Amino acid sequence: MNNVATVQSAKGSRARLSLRTLHAEVKRLRQRVEDLEDLRDLNEAIARNKGQPLIPWDEAKNELGIAG
Repeated sequence: MNNVATVQSAKGSRARLSLRTLHAEVKRLRQRVEDLEDLRDLNEAIARNKGQPLIPWDEAKNELGIAG
C-alpha cells in the first residue's frame, strides 16, 4: 500500500503528500481551530464584562493563590 497521495494545487502544480505530512497539517489546523475558539470565548467575555469595574492585580493574585 502506498502512503503517498498526489494532489493538484490551485495553481495547477502537483505535490506529493504523505500520510505524515497530512497528519501534521491536520494537527496544525486543529490547533488553529482551538486558538480561534479561545479567541471567540475571550471576546465574548470582554463584551459581557464591558463597563464593569476591574479587579486590582493584588486582589486577583490573592484569590488565585499566586505568591508575589
